[in-house]
Amino acid sequence: MTIFIREPIPLPFNQTLNTPITMDWNRLNQFFLRLPELDFSLDISRIPFSDEFLADHENGIQKAFDDMEALEAGAIANPDESRQVGHYWLRNAELAPDSETTGAIRETLQKIHTFTDQVHSGSLSGAGGSFEHLLIIGIGGSALGPQFVAAALGNPTGDKLVPHFFDNTDPAGMDLTLSTLEGKLDRTLAVVISKSGGTPETRNGMLEAENAWKKAGLDFSQHAVAVTGEGSKLDKHAASDGWLARFPMWDWVGGRTSETGPVGLLPAALQGIDIDGILSGAAAMDEATRSRETLRNPAALLALCWLHETGGKGEKDMVVLPYKDRLSLFSKYLQQLVMESLGKEKDLQGNIVHQGIAVYGNKGSTDQHAYVQQLRDGVPNFFAVFIQVLKARSVGSSIEVDENFTSGDFLHGFYLGTREALSENGRASISISIAEVTPASVGMLIALFERAVGFYASLVGINAYHQPGVEAGKKAAASVLDVQRKVTDRLADQSGTWKSVADLADELGLAGKEEWIYKILEQLAVNRPEIEQEAGKISPAESAFRHV
Repeated sequence: MTIFIREPIPLPFNQTLNTPITMDWNRLNQFFLRLPELDFSLDISRIPFSDEFLADHENGIQKAFDDMEALEAGAIANPDESRQVGHYWLRNAELAPDSETTGAIRETLQKIHTFTDQVHSGSLSGAGGSFEHLLIIGIGGSALGPQFVAAALGNPTGDKLVPHFFDNTDPAGMDLTLSTLEGKLDRTLAVVISKSGGTPETRNGMLEAENAWKKAGLDFSQHAVAVTGEGSKLDKHAASDGWLARFPMWDWVGGRTSETGPVGLLPAALQGIDIDGILSGAAAMDEATRSRETLRNPAALLALCWLHETGGKGEKDMVVLPYKDRLSLFSKYLQQLVMESLGKEKDLQGNIVHQGIAVYGNKGSTDQHAYVQQLRDGVPNFFAVFIQVLKARSVGSSIEVDENFTSGDFLHGFYLGTREALSENGRASISISIAEVTPASVGMLIALFERAVGFYASLVGINAYHQPGVEAGKKAAASVLDVQRKVTDRLADQSGTWKSVADLADELGLAGKEEWIYKILEQLAVNRPEIEQEAGKISPAESAFRHV
């Protein structure tokens, strides 16, 4: 047996394992960026870069600024698809490279406000009266962004519309969501989000929803809205069935950067969230991160810290630890934004580089009782990003749970204590602070990480705005379904005859697909009464199946 030994991860700039990152007042003052006009601060003093690091990468970050300026001016940023990338225009339409795009952004925002007012006022209602619930059907960025914002900014005393989600093609998951809407579908508005209209997960969710409304004796079209590309399959379906409204998804906005477009703004507005506040916060952070003075640009500093900690090659993971329950989904949202943007096989010159930064996270102080033990004492293959919210309670004052201490004081103490415990053992961390979780601050966080991703991609020379790996997965899934169709047809044609996997592979010319055939039939034998697996067989090679 061969034993593979993983080479130790090189530590940057001769940092010795477990060497403490000590608290340094002078370093804090040097590398603490406060933007008082945004109630925002960034502390990178516990990233142990050398005195020369920033200077050594100044040319690289200046090039990243040039790349971002070109992107915002309308340059072709995704050569694979020959398209622009313009999610920054969504919060400042004046940046768009032509008047047509500027007009489309403004018109769509006004349409969202008008439609939302009609729903909230009851002038547009469901079969059972005013809409009270919202079913959002999407996948990836079409669900993660709305889910994060819904959790972060929902009204604890009652949303205008209570949000629910279909974010997968799991039948049991959809049944669970529908169970919370039992008897309420006549007052539920469904928003179906898919750029192409052909994404299987979203299409399946739409069909499941249509069936649920039909079983309830309701007309789904009078409860449905589409957010999709003009002329897409979904657009045509919504138009022909007379859905309530259709909102655009533009080719120049990717799913993972769509939260400040109709994908994110429509569900948030319907929930009752201040979408103008989200946009203003994102626009303010965009402006702050246009500074070409590196030490005054929080997104540039984030990107440079990522570069330092990962060696520019993904050598460490990013652990996101927001110390606020309302931000508990932020790490999940960032997983897609960062990993889909930066996880690339090739660089811009076509060289194999296998880039990326893995992202995971929990929330404070829950992480105290989960995986901080490993973070402090285990494999040093990560750096932490803490997110601190200064305001402990949005409404009212706090009681003392101990003499002179509130629950919020304990949460703050756990944040500082965890950061210190990691530093004592040589674990690097970044700290981001906001005053309060508001629409503006959520918009700022979204924009901050979007721009940091763009800067980092420039620094390491990759395309952050395409996703060939995702497309490869979709194609593979389509191939699996094609094999399933052939196998089930063959069994049906020879109903009652037991067939081994090898028999089916040979008869259908599917040599090399035996594993797929077995896995497909194993699943079908549990879910379809007409497919039966022979009892008592242990190995896949011995197994046989038939159509009964």
